[in-house]
Amino acid sequence: MSLRIVPESQHLDRKSLRKVTGSTADFADLAQDCVCFANGAGGTVLIGIEDDADAPRASQRVDPALLDHIRKRIGELTVNVQVAAELKQHENGGEYIALTIPRATGVASTSDGRYFLRVGDTCRPIVGDDVMRLASERPATPWEEMTSLRVRTSDADAAKVATLCARLRGSDRVKPSVKEKTDDELLVHYGLAKSDVLTNLGVLLVCGRSGRAGLGSAPIVQAIKYDEREVKVAKWSWDDHEDSPIELVDGVWNEIPDFRESYELPDGMLRTKVPAYDELVVRELLVNALVHRPYTQRGDLYLNLHPDRLEVVNPGRLPIGVTPKNILHASRRRNDGLARIFHDLGLMEREGSGIDLLFECLLASGREVPTIAEGTDSVHVTVPRRVVQPGVIRLLSDADQRYQLTQRERITFALIAQTDGVSAAELVEQLELPDSGALRPWLGRLPTWGLVEQSGRTKATRYFVPPALLREAGLDALTTLTRVQPHRLRALILEDLERFPESAKGDILRRVGPEIPERTFRRALEELVGAGEVVATGEKRWRRYRLKGSIGHGEEDGR
Repeated sequence: MSLRIVPESQHLDRKSLRKVTGSTADFADLAQDCVCFANGAGGTVLIGIEDDADAPRASQRVDPALLDHIRKRIGELTVNVQVAAELKQHENGGEYIALTIPRATGVASTSDGRYFLRVGDTCRPIVGDDVMRLASERPATPWEEMTSLRVRTSDADAAKVATLCARLRGSDRVKPSVKEKTDDELLVHYGLAKSDVLTNLGVLLVCGRSGRAGLGSAPIVQAIKYDEREVKVAKWSWDDHEDSPIELVDGVWNEIPDFRESYELPDGMLRTKVPAYDELVVRELLVNALVHRPYTQRGDLYLNLHPDRLEVVNPGRLPIGVTPKNILHASRRRNDGLARIFHDLGLMEREGSGIDLLFECLLASGREVPTIAEGTDSVHVTVPRRVVQPGVIRLLSDADQRYQLTQRERITFALIAQTDGVSAAELVEQLELPDSGALRPWLGRLPTWGLVEQSGRTKATRYFVPPALLREAGLDALTTLTRVQPHRLRALILEDLERFPESAKGDILRRVGPEIPERTFRRALEELVGAGEVVATGEKRWRRYRLKGSIGHGEEDGR
């Protein structure tokens, strides 16, 4: 019997056969992996395949008695973990063990009281308050599968059921055998029903208004538009529970006129229209917010539209193990059933690729990367409206057409192209990597093709786009402010605050140079505050800055 081997992921890991045999056996390490999967969504450990291989050795044979030994040792070293071991034969003839770990009905741990969780392709320890979070987020039955409302399938909205089933049958991501199922069978297959009763997921997606409202946590969306003075000027609400999360994506995109605004950018002798917000970016933001929110708690989803940015505020914190610092690489699905349906409908890509897609789309349109922050009980994702580097659009398009760049290469190339050079340390920080050694797969073939060059060595390594390519894209004509050195930018900020004390961040940026990347400006301002040269007072929109020792005059004196 053969089995196709796939890369390590949130649901799959590989271990050498040496981990469970002879003097090199390390069952404690294997037990930790099993706890990781049990506290996640379950998974499989392929024992007998090395980390850097995709198949066992063709001559490898496994003693069948080893299967019982593994089951026994994992049972001794873990709590609330079940495993099933099966002997497999790869198509090359080599044997290995597939160790399947189902999702635990409660919280799993090692026998010595340690907790772990699978996040992306990494096993992470859970400590402190996160242990209590893990327990509260993991009921014996996942929220999606609960049937406590006792809503019959016959009470579902027939039109919504028919529409959903038709879309699934029309998707190229659904297997032909699944498309042949009846509507009732499709509801059961996708976890929307158990026998003749709808699950919470089913109520959320195919019930009418009253049924969805009965959940108590069905999403409510509010979109609020602000002017330059942070005054509300318009509002749209989806609070009647008429639309399912699937329908909300289209509803929000189609109803807000700001999403169809555009502006013109010079392109040689012509002018090119650029959308204020890329449709793919907005839809990805909405899908991520609706799919990954915790449906065990109430809270509205806010879209705050500012003149220069769109901020999406979702209730609940990021899943355990995922932080704003590792979100580009870590992935952990909170609602497996909902994510599966959104994927099969073509509304989202493969697991863990949503943030990558946001980075790619924004950078490809000459904008900065999204800003992600976690509040006490909310997640804030902010994307810029303004194009910072128009030339990057042409530069990346030409390179992609010529070389067919990978997603990682596109992201890295665009990041480097937006500067006149970036150090290895800065690039590591922007890509949220652990160290400079992890840069290689992100740089990919860019140096080989001459799209990116480097100077210096070790910590002094610096990457840049060759000047000839920048000239072709018109990036060499950027103002010096766009590529201003950090010390010069700090001096400009100090000079501005000397003239206009008690100023808001946005006002300082407007006067110093609106073409300066907001992240660069914000970093320089925070460095001045940290060094004690600038004093900050107030919070959020009321935050004001002045020089240390100065007396605020505002801007009313007209200086």
